[in-house]
Amino acid sequence: MTPALSFENLNVWFGDGRDRVDAVKGATFDVAPGDSFGLVGESGSGKSTIMRALTGLAPHWSGRMAVNGQPLGPKRDREFFKTVQMVFQDPYASLHPRHSVDQVLSETLYLHGMKDIDARIVRLLDDVGLGSRFRFRYPHQLSGGQRQRVAIARALASDPAILLLDEPTSALDVSVQAEILNLLTDLRAEHNLTFLMVSHDLAVVSHMCSQLAVMQNGEIVEVMTVDAMRRMTSDHPYTRALLEASLGYRRAAE
Repeated sequence: MTPALSFENLNVWFGDGRDRVDAVKGATFDVAPGDSFGLVGESGSGKSTIMRALTGLAPHWSGRMAVNGQPLGPKRDREFFKTVQMVFQDPYASLHPRHSVDQVLSETLYLHGMKDIDARIVRLLDDVGLGSRFRFRYPHQLSGGQRQRVAIARALASDPAILLLDEPTSALDVSVQAEILNLLTDLRAEHNLTFLMVSHDLAVVSHMCSQLAVMQNGEIVEVMTVDAMRRMTSDHPYTRALLEASLGYRRAAE
């Protein structure tokens, strides 16, 4: 089966010469169609940089990236963004403060060449659990969780096959996080979506994903199943330290 996403010896860097910073070094992994794959590690380990390279936001890279078997070049065309969409970390920053929900969704649908925009807006709002009563509200009239639901609806507007989730709940209240994660899980099942998810929270990855890659200092040190993570069976000392720290945090919380 052709992977939905494929990364082979991916290197990503910023700057040149003495100012060059190698953010990702030799990353290799595949994400199967319909799967949910997590990237975990400390801040600055290169997790989000992989997503930025995939979407064209980090232009300096080498190696191979492919979507549904099609290798990516330096530019991302309209077809790419019909297939791959991203949900960002901060729902407060990702929505235009002076655009209503209707404007956000109708503009996105128009840019993707969609027909029946009115009906699609209603369906998108229903899909994310908001309903048409939120259609003409502005971001300042919405809670953080409601804003993130709008951001998810915007990402779904092009009928993508792949969603990139960059810490999609970390800016939300704990009480709202589970609602958004459950919504994403339901949407993946309903729309047969493939997820690539960045998170520093192993509990979130355990809930959402079946496989994960552990990153340290720009390198993938281990790829493992979530079942292996739950059993605390890992081959790399950094992964073991990460799992033990997470377990210690949960014990302290309890």
